[in-house]
Amino acid sequence: MSENKERAAAIEGWFTTDADNPRLLGTQCKLCHSYFFPKETLFCRNPNCTGRDLEEVELSPKGTLWSFTNNCYQPPPPYISAEPFTPYAIAAVELDKEKMVVLGQVVSGVEVADLKAGMKMELVLDTLYEKDDTDYVTWKWRPARA
Repeated sequence: MSENKERAAAIEGWFTTDADNPRLLGTQCKLCHSYFFPKETLFCRNPNCTGRDLEEVELSPKGTLWSFTNNCYQPPPPYISAEPFTPYAIAAVELDKEKMVVLGQVVSGVEVADLKAGMKMELVLDTLYEKDDTDYVTWKWRPARA
């Protein structure tokens, strides 16, 4: 990312843009306390709940690697990725507090061979793609630092 470029969320409203303390933005049902990501705005998706009162919450920035794989093909539009396309790892991370699994890319430089189910992961912001004078960022996972 260039120092002179503006930084913007690739998907508005899905995460905070504080690089030092990024958080995914979800919702929690006030009736059954279930968490959802991405945010739910109409009703609780828990089939055992009739709740409609949902509160926006910041989700845990750390979790446990549940599963992972590599992505060796460039996703088709409308997905936008960096050019040239470089394969990357995808992680399924169970959030510490919410105990829900959230998928996301793994930061560049961390390969599938570096990952192990059960390892601690943390949320970071990283450039998804660049366009004109803007770096569009999204959430990604990386192995947690000690």
